Amino acid sequence: MKMPSRVKIVDVGPRDGLQNEKQPVPAEVKIGLVHRLQDAGLKEIEVTSFVSPKWVPQMADAAEVMAGIQRKPGVRYSVLTPNMKGFEAALASRPDEIVVFAAASEAFSQRNINCSIAESIDRFAPVVAAAKAKGIYVRGAISCTVGCPYEGEIAPERVGMVARLLKQIGVQHIGVADTIGVGTPVKVQRAMEAALQHYSIDDISGHFHDTYGQALGNTLAALEMGVWQYDTSSAGLGGCPYAKGATGNVATEDVVYMLNGMGIETGIDLDKLIDAGKYISDFLQRKPNSRAATAILTKREG
Repeated sequence: MKMPSRVKIVDVGPRDGLQNEKQPVPAEVKIGLVHRLQDAGLKEIEVTSFVSPKWVPQMADAAEVMAGIQRKPGVRYSVLTPNMKGFEAALASRPDEIVVFAAASEAFSQRNINCSIAESIDRFAPVVAAAKAKGIYVRGAISCTVGCPYEGEIAPERVGMVARLLKQIGVQHIGVADTIGVGTPVKVQRAMEAALQHYSIDDISGHFHDTYGQALGNTLAALEMGVWQYDTSSAGLGGCPYAKGATGNVATEDVVYMLNGMGIETGIDLDKLIDAGKYISDFLQRKPNSRAATAILTKREG
């Protein structure tokens, strides 16, 4: 398979990366992160989540964050809307894209959103229809595509099934997510193949967590299949509130460093990207969870 010559990166740090942080991150800091990411050349940013503050207190300021962003032409700002209530709340913020998510694991679906996979799809159907009626793009994410903290390994057929159901309700793009970071390259390729039975290569992306240090290898395995869109998180922020021990998404800096070295274009300025990751890491009072950022920041100090 021919490697893509260009890769599109969606930075999910402001949403997926920060949603589990115990200490409150003020809206102006989140806005500052979005501004630094777009200045670094990111064209797709997952900004926030319109969810119940009872479940995800960190995202209670969703409307304030969306209102505070100085939007750049050519940048797509997406928000997570798990249900109709969330979608209606998000509308006033004028998102370019909404994200809905379903799990490839029944147990995870029950623990995460208190309903079965089939019920979750039924819940999303009116959200998808309403978004499309307003001209808002709809992206879907399939979580736990290779492994689940409750069920263990997930068969590729489950991924295919969820992809088919999302396609049926009109979801335009899907992300194949290794939510707990247990995937290895061949397993990830099998999950991707299952999703590709229902979506074209241009409507699919990889979303890999780095719990076992496999995320870059998994990204490379997906690149070999021609997959050219990926969700990553600045400074490797993130985790999953319902998956014990799952660490952050693969760091945007590490993916960009790897792609630069492969001669694959991203349109992202690595130095500015590292500054963005350092900005949020400094606020959280810890080092960026990115090997490339750590190496380059150490070099700068030298």
